[in-house]
Amino acid sequence: MDFTGKVALVTGGSRGIGAATVRAIIAGGGAAVIHYGSNRPAAEALAAELGAHRCHLVQAELSQIGATGPLWADAIAWKGQIDIVVNNAGMFIDENREGSDADWHAAWTQTLQVNLISTADLSRAAINHWLATGRKGAIVNVASRAAFRGEDPNHWAYAASKGAMVSLTKTLARAYSGQGIYTYTVAPGFVLTDMAQAAFDAEPGMMERLIRDIPHGAIAPASDVANAICFFASGLATHATGQTLDINGASYLR
Repeated sequence: MDFTGKVALVTGGSRGIGAATVRAIIAGGGAAVIHYGSNRPAAEALAAELGAHRCHLVQAELSQIGATGPLWADAIAWKGQIDIVVNNAGMFIDENREGSDADWHAAWTQTLQVNLISTADLSRAAINHWLATGRKGAIVNVASRAAFRGEDPNHWAYAASKGAMVSLTKTLARAYSGQGIYTYTVAPGFVLTDMAQAAFDAEPGMMERLIRDIPHGAIAPASDVANAICFFASGLATHATGQTLDINGASYLR
């Protein structure tokens, strides 16, 4: 896939799916703004690996209202353009249904702010920019199979936020594809990231239990999801705008 001359903003870009996406975009000749929350060493290591001149680092805590404004301004100032937005950053919090109202509401607020509202904010900034400048663009939102099959009893907010991301994608596709702005969703199941591996290492047998629910017989590597993101972002399938691609090893089929 050719990303020559393209600049992508990837949220949560320093690790996991985000880092795999950045690698694929750089390999295709593009440049990437790597957003990170708190792990600057991981972001710096990725930029060093790929070439500092091809990457720009931007820190923002997406759980904070208003954080996307400075993030977007910094990102667009780097090269004067953003052609692709990958809304990958996400939050997976146990709401503790039996806990206090304050903790319950805090978990919902943080989850929705990171997973949904920051996605809407950055999509709005990108669309306003593209419409004002007459440029075309692509937005790829990273949802989850939870958007369709639901999540476990401790993660209502996560499932709800991911379902809303799918609906947001459809709305943007219907509204702006006529102006050359294309919007897509990928919906992964379990993905083998470094964070997931740490959880597996901490709980022996966890990986095997998860794999029993995956007919493919393995947890997806981050590169599988990144390849799907880049396919949509490449402009090779603009008539698929508004669609969701499931990447879950046949653990959930629609």
